Amino acid sequence: MPIRVYNAYTPGTRNKVVSDFSEITKSQPEKALTKTIHREKGRNNQGKITIRHRGGGHKRRYRLIDFKRHKHDISGIVKSIEYDPNRSARIALICYKDGEKKYILHPESLKIGDEIMSGENAPINIGNSLPLEKIPVGSEIHNIELHKQKGGQIVRSAGMSARILGKESNYITLRLPSKEIRLVHSNCYATIGKLSNSDHSNIKLGKAGRKRWLGIRPTVRGSVMNPVDHPHGGGEGRCPIGRARPLTPWGKPALGLKTRKKNKYSDIFIVRSRK
Repeated sequence: MPIRVYNAYTPGTRNKVVSDFSEITKSQPEKALTKTIHREKGRNNQGKITIRHRGGGHKRRYRLIDFKRHKHDISGIVKSIEYDPNRSARIALICYKDGEKKYILHPESLKIGDEIMSGENAPINIGNSLPLEKIPVGSEIHNIELHKQKGGQIVRSAGMSARILGKESNYITLRLPSKEIRLVHSNCYATIGKLSNSDHSNIKLGKAGRKRWLGIRPTVRGSVMNPVDHPHGGGEGRCPIGRARPLTPWGKPALGLKTRKKNKYSDIFIVRSRK
C-alpha cells in the first residue's frame, strides 16, 4: 500500500510519513459487525496500574473479525476494504450468498468483487481458507490456527505471511515471519496470501501528539531518573548504567533476557527457534 511523505511545513510534519489510504473504499464500518470496547488503560481489576504508559487515545469501536472462517463451501463477494483502528492490517467486508456479512483480514491483491470461499474443497486462490494439508508447499499463508476450530491466532499483522516448507505425516512445517520454523497440525486452517498494508512498518508519527492519539503515554528513560526511582538513575551528567546488566525499575534483568517458559508444552513443535 502506498505511503505519503510530508515536507516540513510545520514541526509536526517534519519526518512525517503516513499511509495514503488509497485502498480504503468505505469510511464507516458495518454497524452490525461492531461493538463497544472497554480499554483498561493498563489497570487491573483493582484499578492499579500494571502496564505503564497506557491511557487516553481516541475512542474506538471494535470490528468483529471472522478468524475462524467456519462458513464452509459458501462463496462470498468482497464488498469493501476498510480501515480498522484496532489492528495494523486492513479488513474486508464479505457478503456471502446466504446474505450474511462478515469481516476478514484483507490479503494483498484481493479486490472489490472478488469471490472467496473456505473449506476443504475451496480452490487455491488468494483469500480462501483451507486446511494446511490442502495448501501446496511454498504457498504464502496467514491467519493460521494452532488448534483446530479455535480460529487463526498467528500471522495477523500488516504485511505478514508464513510459508509452507514441507509436509510429513500429520504435521506441516511452517516458516513464520519471525524466522521460527514450527510444526502445525495438518487439520488446522490457514488463509492463502500475504496480508495487506505492507508499508505499515515505514510509517513515522512525526510528533508526540499522534502517539497520544493512539493511547500511548510518554516513556521516561531510567538513566535520567534519580537512584531512588530507577536502578539506572543518578550520577553526574550522562552516566552509564552502573550495573552488570540493564534492569527494570523493579531490579529484574531487562533488554535481551529470554522470557519464554522453560519446558513449555509447545517446545516439541518448534524445529528452530526465532533469532
